[in-house]
Amino acid sequence: MALYAYQALSKDGKKHNGQMDAPSGQAVNDQLVKQNLYPIHVELAQEDGAGFDWRQLFESAVTSKEKILFTKQLAVLLKSGVPLLQAMELLGDQFDGRMKRIVISLKDKLKEGGSLAQGLAMYPRVFENIYVQLVRAGEATGRLEVILERLTEYFERRMEQRKRIVGALRGPLIQLGFILVIAAFLVTFVVPRIAGTFEKGGSVLPLPTRILMAMSSFIKNYYIFIFIAVIVIGITLTYWSRTDGGKKIIDRIKLKIPIVGYFARMSAIVQFCSTLGMLLESGVNLAESLDIVCSIVDNKILSDTLREARDKIVKEGKISKYLKQTKIFPPMAIYLIRTGEESGQLDKMLITVAQNYESDLQDLTTTLSAQLDPLLLLLMAAVVGFIVLSIMLPIVNMTQLAMKGL
Repeated sequence: MALYAYQALSKDGKKHNGQMDAPSGQAVNDQLVKQNLYPIHVELAQEDGAGFDWRQLFESAVTSKEKILFTKQLAVLLKSGVPLLQAMELLGDQFDGRMKRIVISLKDKLKEGGSLAQGLAMYPRVFENIYVQLVRAGEATGRLEVILERLTEYFERRMEQRKRIVGALRGPLIQLGFILVIAAFLVTFVVPRIAGTFEKGGSVLPLPTRILMAMSSFIKNYYIFIFIAVIVIGITLTYWSRTDGGKKIIDRIKLKIPIVGYFARMSAIVQFCSTLGMLLESGVNLAESLDIVCSIVDNKILSDTLREARDKIVKEGKISKYLKQTKIFPPMAIYLIRTGEESGQLDKMLITVAQNYESDLQDLTTTLSAQLDPLLLLLMAAVVGFIVLSIMLPIVNMTQLAMKGL
């Protein structure tokens, strides 16, 4: 069967759009008639890579939650003894939109004699390389349900980590936005009116007030050009950061910034160790596992360094020796990885290293979030204080002049 998109009219003239899993277009027509609908248009729903369908513009993308739910439910069904093809048929009713089309496409691929990994590889924007490779290893070893459970844990941890980072930054970013809004309002509306009053009186404005007046005048006179410049610079930087050279420069700068550099390094260690450990545990060979791992590390400088080490590791089969040469991994991580090599439990030790440093990252994120709040309050006090000082100084000067006149 395949997924068909249809348009139909009900008896009262209302238009209905939807999708239906059916063996043919005629079967869709027959089903619609049974539902008291008049078919207007029926066609195969477009899949990724099979052409463009304008209806997909209004269709939401597959979310991380949907992918986790799909993986978890498939693992539960397989563990309960449900055959893979039947499990895919059951899952087709659990989703809507794009994910539903993907599940039906996977089911059709299985019916044609293909593997689940082959079907997943058709959707690289939804199922990344690590997902496909682990599923392929699970199908080859007969441990697909175990692999799917590992993948569920992996993606849940990753989503939880993102939520924690976003949650930690939300408060400081709101405070920073509040500071900018207050400063812009005072500089644009309040200060010019008060300063203008003093200028008319012939008094010489203090330096802080003149600085704010100049800023206010510049913003008022050139706000259109400022707005255009910000957009152009933003687009240019976004495009440049996606180029190979731009990404390298930005990632090199990140590594040199104290706290940001530490986060980048620790994140790379967590990504490397957790992914490599999971791949090795699932039966993927070392060379292929290293290729996958090096491609998912976010920082370009670190990924290139690990890729150079990968070639040496594959030749000699000694991972801890060459990971030490990268100068990315801390001594304790190298020691634990070497212990895993010598004991024949490298996969388990890699996962242990990842869990340890992931816990450290979580603690550091919480600590930094708690420290950012008072720092931003001090920044807000400094900005508002400077503006208030610029307003109060002319008043004080005028008061002093008035008292001298008396």
